[in-house]
Amino acid sequence: MGAVMTTRQSTATVDEDGQYLTFMLGGEMFALGILGIKEIIEYGSLTVVPMMPAFVRGVINLRGAVVPVVDLSARFGRAHSAITRRSCVIILEASTEDGQPQDIGLLVDTVSAVQEIPATQIEPPPSFGARIRADFISGMAKVDGKFVIVLAVDKVLSIDEMASIAEAGQAPATDLDPR
Repeated sequence: MGAVMTTRQSTATVDEDGQYLTFMLGGEMFALGILGIKEIIEYGSLTVVPMMPAFVRGVINLRGAVVPVVDLSARFGRAHSAITRRSCVIILEASTEDGQPQDIGLLVDTVSAVQEIPATQIEPPPSFGARIRADFISGMAKVDGKFVIVLAVDKVLSIDEMASIAEAGQAPATDLDPR
């Protein structure tokens, strides 16, 4: 059985009022439920790990723990995030299928605010038109007259999927040729 990453934030949290951390990524506003978030840190030096998928920028040492940092923009199939003074890493506490805690960092352009978003202001995810995969979206919130994409963290950080992408990226070209 493969490893499944879960956070303390359930994807069903959009059914109730809650607090969300909003942040910018590539000019768009996104939100994550705050329950799975441990802290937000300034982007610092990363150690690059060979043979990792392109969306894993590297690892950081967070008080003695090795924490992988996922470039959220690259995870969405876009270009890597440009590092600026405002770049931040959101540290999420996740756990594998066997219940082992694992922190994961998400690289974002800038963190905006923690906002209370009533469930009545969150619509179901669109079936088309979004510039990221529909299964990464748990809902579309209306905040100050603008749409904010509420992410389904469990899907974005799926260990099984990230591992299969890494394996495909490491496979020799001859293994990928169906002929």
